[in-house]
Amino acid sequence: MKAFIFDLDGIIVDTAKYHFKSWKIISKSFGFELSKNQNELLKGVSREESLDRILSWGGISIDKFEKKKYLEKKNELYKDFINNLSQMDILPGVKKLIDFAAIKGIPIALGSASKNAHQILKKLGIKSKFKVIIDGNLTSKSKPHPEVFLKGAQMLGVNPKKVIVFEDSIAGVEAANKAKMVSVAICGSGKIENARFNFNSLDDIPLEFFENVI
Repeated sequence: MKAFIFDLDGIIVDTAKYHFKSWKIISKSFGFELSKNQNELLKGVSREESLDRILSWGGISIDKFEKKKYLEKKNELYKDFINNLSQMDILPGVKKLIDFAAIKGIPIALGSASKNAHQILKKLGIKSKFKVIIDGNLTSKSKPHPEVFLKGAQMLGVNPKKVIVFEDSIAGVEAANKAKMVSVAICGSGKIENARFNFNSLDDIPLEFFENVI
């Protein structure tokens, strides 16, 4: 049996822009301007590690109590931004693949570092479609560590080699590869070199592709 695991940000919904806006505000409070290139390196990474990277780039040192304050502030900013999400924000191709999976009896899971995954899927109206949701509350290791995907396969009861992962980040693709899963990169601006397959969007994937991919 095959299974699908979807990343959240940039695959199901474009909340990455809200992460960027939130981290930019936090960075500016340190007197540091976060660049788009640096933000790319935060995709698929936990909130804690993202802050550590920003502090490192800015040459800033703070204690654990200050870190906790800034992590909470970042999450408050982000939640304010995503508060108005709706079904209109679902990215192209998502519903097509979810419907295809339902018809074919393919179980689907979410594998994301986001700690707001349940809230986001609920606002999008598709939470019930996911048999398993692995988010930042259930994992201790960030992508590119494969923990999030391996937990997803385990909870779905599927051999990792039978899992197709949809990702838009380098770290996410690396995590899928380490888990011995089929990595499908969605990258409109080019391609992710280490991905097994690359498409511009989920909508560009022909359904026939899934018949022979595993």
